[in-house]
Amino acid sequence: MIGIKTAPTGEDLFGRSKWWGFPDLPEELDWPSVPVNDEGDEYDDPLTFICQIRCEDLAPFDPEGLLPHEGMLYFFAALDYFLGNLDAVAAPGLGEWEVPYFRVLYSPTCERLHTHSLLYDDGSPACLPAESLSFSRLAASSTEDDAAKDDAGEGSVVRRRFLREPVRSGSEPYHTPFDGTRLLGQPFYEEVSSELPGMISLLQIDENDSWDLRFFDCGMLNFLITPEDLAARRWSVVRVWLHSA
Repeated sequence: MIGIKTAPTGEDLFGRSKWWGFPDLPEELDWPSVPVNDEGDEYDDPLTFICQIRCEDLAPFDPEGLLPHEGMLYFFAALDYFLGNLDAVAAPGLGEWEVPYFRVLYSPTCERLHTHSLLYDDGSPACLPAESLSFSRLAASSTEDDAAKDDAGEGSVVRRRFLREPVRSGSEPYHTPFDGTRLLGQPFYEEVSSELPGMISLLQIDENDSWDLRFFDCGMLNFLITPEDLAARRWSVVRVWLHSA
C-alpha cells in the first residue's frame, strides 16, 4: 500500500503529481463530465478533478509492480456536493456510484500534455488550489504511536496508526485495511469489501478538514478494482463506493 500526503505549494506542478488544481491531459483525453437535468435544463457537468499521479513517482514504493511505473493516472468524480456546494446537481449518495459520476483515465506518456482549465463566470478558477503529492510505503503497526496525521496530510481524519516502512518480502499487498488517503490495499470499512468482494482499493479518499471535504459522517470514497483487472490495466472497469459510518 502507498500512502498519499498532500501539501500546499506555490510551485508549478505542470506534468507532475498533484491533488486538485487543473489536469494536464494529452490531446486524446478529454475532461470527463456527467449528464445532468437541472429542472429541465440538460447539460454535461464536468466532474471534479481530484488528482493526477505521475506513475514514475510510485515506482520506489511499488516493488511488486502492481501499478504502472510510467505515464499518468487521473481520477475524477462528482465531488462538488461533498466539498460544500449543497446546490450541486450531480450529487451521488451512499453506496455504489454509477459510471458517469466518476472516471479513471490513464495516459501511457507524460509528454505533450495540455492544461485543461475550468473557470467560473467571473473568471476565477473553478477548483481548489493545486497541492503537491508525496508518497510512502505503508505497513501496519499495532505498537508504534507515530504521527499518522502528518503522513496523511494536513486536515486528514486519522482512525488508525500506520508506519512508513518496507512490507516484509512475500507479504500479501492487498489484505490490510488502512484509513487515510492512499493507494492499494483493502477498503478501510469492511462493509465495502462485503458489498464488493474480491476488489481492492485503487484509491481511497478520506475526509479532510483543510478542503472542507465531508462524506456525510466519517465517510470514505473508494475507487475499486480487482487484482486481475489492475494487472491488465483495465481502468474502464473501476467501480466506486461511498461508505459513511
